[in-house]
Amino acid sequence: MSQEKARIIKSHDIRIDNDYADWITEVKHRYRSSQVKAAVKVNAEKLLFNWQLGRDLVQKKAEERWGAGVVEQVSLDLKREFPNAEGFSTSNLWYMKKWYLFYTQEEEVILNQVGAELQILEKQHAAKLHQVGKELSYENLHQTGGEFPLPFVLVPWRHHVEIITKCKSIDEALFYVGKTIEQGLSRDALINCIKANLYKHQGKIVNNFTEHLPDLQSKLVQEVLKENYDFGFATVNHEIYDEAELEESLTKNVTDLLLEMGTGFAFLGRQKEILVGGRTRKIDLLFYHIRLRCYVVCELKAKPFEPEFAGKLNYYVNSVDELMKSDDDNPTIGLLVCSDMDNIDVQWSFKGISTPMGVATYNNIRIKDALPSQEQLADRVRLLQKELQETKRLMKK
Repeated sequence: MSQEKARIIKSHDIRIDNDYADWITEVKHRYRSSQVKAAVKVNAEKLLFNWQLGRDLVQKKAEERWGAGVVEQVSLDLKREFPNAEGFSTSNLWYMKKWYLFYTQEEEVILNQVGAELQILEKQHAAKLHQVGKELSYENLHQTGGEFPLPFVLVPWRHHVEIITKCKSIDEALFYVGKTIEQGLSRDALINCIKANLYKHQGKIVNNFTEHLPDLQSKLVQEVLKENYDFGFATVNHEIYDEAELEESLTKNVTDLLLEMGTGFAFLGRQKEILVGGRTRKIDLLFYHIRLRCYVVCELKAKPFEPEFAGKLNYYVNSVDELMKSDDDNPTIGLLVCSDMDNIDVQWSFKGISTPMGVATYNNIRIKDALPSQEQLADRVRLLQKELQETKRLMKK
């Protein structure tokens, strides 16, 4: 408030008091809000236009009907009519057609095979979509020949282009649409996610979520948890190390740990104590996931999976449910991260366990002893130089 007041430029014949300063601050806020709403509406309307134009080019069989150069002609006609408008290049029109075709490649009915995924996106981002929906006419969202997917309005056009040109399936494309909405990804960040094949590496964790969680929650949990975690930011002293050393190394770099865990994780503590039956037990790592609205119990094992690990994790998950979980929280999730595992071994270990849990692996732990000292590096450099000189001498002969 004080910053806003300091920016008031006083003109002649006016008295500036607190009421005026409060009112002008509110006016500025309303205007900024209207700018945001206008930008959202403009983006949504442009996306709807792009979808409709792509649909027209497909359904009217434009090239077959008017010739191979029809897209170039449409581009010229639109540019001539709207010389100051952007987005009417020939390549952009081809992207509009490809966008529509990508999601309607099987039959002429929009996204029948992925209706469930779209419903999940709409539920996840209901507040954002409600705001956009108020700005748009729902009559415009239900067009003959295909229903425009409302979640698409939350993703910029150039993001859509990157997704449809780099993804091989509708499921993969919708995964990145959801990630863009959820995390507010920039275009560069989206491209990096696609290059890293985030779609392949997420949701593949060995788990029992589908059996013990509601469908929507199960799908969300599988999207959040990874099948493998890159602990390349952590260093242990020796090639043979235990869980305590691994845990200490991870929590020394808690920012990197949270980045690797993913968006939404809040770190609640290491060796979190719980008191059961007069005995104190300790959970390796305890998190709360804001989006999932549940606790996540994480057990670390610096060795391959053993069946007894599942029983211990089950105990800790039940303990957190009984001692910490509130009525508003979703069921606690168990996550076991170990150096290696056999999928069948894990699946059999889950039989008879009703708590939701998954098992993942980790890699890329750095070994301090494996890194050469400065003296060793200097010796290697001298050896290489000597070998190079000898090679040059032999070549001169």
